[in-house]
Amino acid sequence: MSAYKIGLHDAEMEHFKGKKQYPNYALMKISAWHKAQGHRVEWWTPLESFDRVYSSKVFDFTPENPYLPPDTIKGGTGYGLFGELPPEVDAMFPDYSLYPSCDYALGYITRGCPNHCRWCIVPHKEGGIRPYRTWRELVRKDTDKLVLMDNNILACDYGVEQLANMTGNGYRIDLNQGMDARLVTPEVAGILSRLSWIHYLRFSCDSDGQIDPILRSCELLAERGVKPYRVFVYLLVTADLDSAVRRVEALKKLRGISLYAQAERNEALGIRPNKMQLEFTQRYIYSGCYRQETWKKYVERNEIEFWT
Repeated sequence: MSAYKIGLHDAEMEHFKGKKQYPNYALMKISAWHKAQGHRVEWWTPLESFDRVYSSKVFDFTPENPYLPPDTIKGGTGYGLFGELPPEVDAMFPDYSLYPSCDYALGYITRGCPNHCRWCIVPHKEGGIRPYRTWRELVRKDTDKLVLMDNNILACDYGVEQLANMTGNGYRIDLNQGMDARLVTPEVAGILSRLSWIHYLRFSCDSDGQIDPILRSCELLAERGVKPYRVFVYLLVTADLDSAVRRVEALKKLRGISLYAQAERNEALGIRPNKMQLEFTQRYIYSGCYRQETWKKYVERNEIEFWT
């Protein structure tokens, strides 16, 4: 098998025509494993022949490439496939040479989540929260940046311990999935305040019940020197737009806080955002109009009349 030619297909990178910069973690591990076996690994192209082709698709709205070989090994939630990599592949250190512009390490300290939010596939895909790797297993020698993709790292004592062990070690981190503010205790706030962050401290606020925990967490962090302008909040915008409006109005009182809204979309369940959800997320929030005016004022100013 030493002469095998392996083709990799990143569906999002192809669809977004190179504008997508985020590396595909599974493909990097697959590449590393095959290279360790002495195989030749390249990006797949329909004009060449390959002994084996892997395709990974993260989002269900990303179109499938009709020219992929029939025996392509497919994976990822975009394909509706929740299988795990074989243990020997999953154990590999990612092959960062696939994405030359990636100047950070990437990985998970924990996998899974104990919650069962209606809009989230993580418990179905990965199961409950559990330890996965140490932070030292994830870092690269050529960069001091580490981006963690954990879905709910604060829900696991092991995850909190790993974060605490990172303080003062010279590495900067980003938790890109958003933390659960309901789990921020004074002790956790102290750990978060001592970490070095690449960009923001990220939280999620997907329901009204998360408003007070975020406000309380920001208060705990402010007491430890972390101002609201260093906090970034993800907001899920469902068809219940009134909920999103309440969350925005409550959170924007924290001076300088950054909000990012995403309309709920789940093609598998037939859930697609309506026009007002898209107006709210793509224009009202993304443009920053929420900082200067309420949603009601925005709708009146723009004479928006559609509500479905």
